[in-house]
Amino acid sequence: MSDPQPLPDRSPGHAASAPPGDAGTTRQPGAGGAPATAPRTGGVDHRASFDATITFGNGGDLTVHDFRVDLPSPDCGEEEIAVLFVASLGLLMTDEVRLSGVRVFAEPHKGTRGGPADRGAPPPGPGGPLVELDRASSEGGTSIETSSEVGALSLARVADLPVVVVRVAGAGPLPVGVGTLAAFDVRGAAVLLHTGARHGHPLTPEAATWLVEHGAALAGTDATTLDGASDGAHHSASDSAPGGTHYSAPVSALDGAPGGTHYSAPEGAHGGARAARRILLDAGIPVVEGLTGLDGVPPTGAHLTAVPPRLQGARRAPVRVFARLPPG
Repeated sequence: MSDPQPLPDRSPGHAASAPPGDAGTTRQPGAGGAPATAPRTGGVDHRASFDATITFGNGGDLTVHDFRVDLPSPDCGEEEIAVLFVASLGLLMTDEVRLSGVRVFAEPHKGTRGGPADRGAPPPGPGGPLVELDRASSEGGTSIETSSEVGALSLARVADLPVVVVRVAGAGPLPVGVGTLAAFDVRGAAVLLHTGARHGHPLTPEAATWLVEHGAALAGTDATTLDGASDGAHHSASDSAPGGTHYSAPVSALDGAPGGTHYSAPEGAHGGARAARRILLDAGIPVVEGLTGLDGVPPTGAHLTAVPPRLQGARRAPVRVFARLPPG
């Protein structure tokens, strides 16, 4: 995979001493020797790519190639990058870290553990600004699908959910498997796939099962469908409102008012990860498709709300989605 045009390489072969990282813990930015979080340069995130060799105080070594970490600023030196590298793996008894071929380039943060986007639990308070994440109907719209009536959804399942953004944009139209998700704590979270494409990057059945087993509250994607179907191909009437009523019709009454229009999707083709959708829905996990603006949401720290109208007899409906960003 080709990388964005990097800034000039740091001097290769520089040895940096890095403090040991505790297994299973997260080093907070600015504490314990990790670089402090700095404002993004011009609103652009930066990451580093490098080869590294680690030696351990109790014997043994580890070599990695083309490893990447999030950076708090493009001006991080190799010692700071080495600290981020060790913290991201949670290694014990680290003696020396030697980096080579360090490249710094502009790319959205992926949520490196112990890095600038690893916010953990957000501090109490009103939080940061609100951002819209749904598409206008003229752009295809954004929809939510559930295993039962959308109007019966508990607010606890769709409101003020902690967000985990999984970035796969630029990785090619590959399925999203367990390995892509495993580094994230998804319990009680809205897990959003940032694909950067209208279709592609289908969720695998194994990944859907992993989300269920690890307690995800909601799954979403900025693609047209989670199952990888092409534009215009949605889901059958049996998976939506009885009778297969199209949700493209205008709303005549909302919030359960008598005469409210019922919504669902027309019949169409399904993608290769169709089983993933069924696994999520059968477990009571809502699925949101057609999101936008995920490049402006950090990997963790934001909160998502995706509350559909109180429509009766519909399992799929248009939805307005927004996120509150973390403060600062």
